[in-house]
Amino acid sequence: MRKIPPVPLFCALICVSCAPPPPSSGFDYYLLNLSWAPEFCYSKPDNPECSGHFGFIVHGLWPQYSRGGYPENCGERAGPSNPARMLDIMPDLHLIQHEWATHGTCTGLAADDYFALIRRVFQSVKIPHEFVAPAHQLSVSPEEVKQDFERANPGLTDGDIAVSCGRGSYLVAVEICYSKDGRPTQCGGDIRDCNRPVIRVPKVE
Repeated sequence: MRKIPPVPLFCALICVSCAPPPPSSGFDYYLLNLSWAPEFCYSKPDNPECSGHFGFIVHGLWPQYSRGGYPENCGERAGPSNPARMLDIMPDLHLIQHEWATHGTCTGLAADDYFALIRRVFQSVKIPHEFVAPAHQLSVSPEEVKQDFERANPGLTDGDIAVSCGRGSYLVAVEICYSKDGRPTQCGGDIRDCNRPVIRVPKVE
């Protein structure tokens, strides 16, 4: 008879009872993606997250492999019992459901525990005051963005953070890597910074 793997300690710490993780949950770390809403909303103004005055919002908490790549779509499992509870940090019900189906199902956690983890990790991050609600567009280097996050969060190092940019060198997201027990950790080799010398950060409208 095949032995059922033990429930990970991390799972036991954040939920009262957890089912054994699916085989695909053997990932190495999490990637928290903090999307810069003003840039996203430039091309999708009718999206629900664009109805508020948001700066950084949680796009997702994604299981990752240290060697590169990630698991996804790990089977149909019951979603969160009350998705609306997450709208203050993930202001789009479709995004919440998508993140559970695509990424959350690969963590070995029940849906409510997965989203509780997202909230806990997000709340552990102090957003630098420059990026809370800038009233005008900023022009900074990716390295300066990382340094601002490191000053605001002394536990972070350069290797724990990545800054991504898109069209016209605009800020898309700041990504922070976490171990399974919720501590900042070194990102895998496939997580890289924007290679532009200067990026633009649209103001919060």
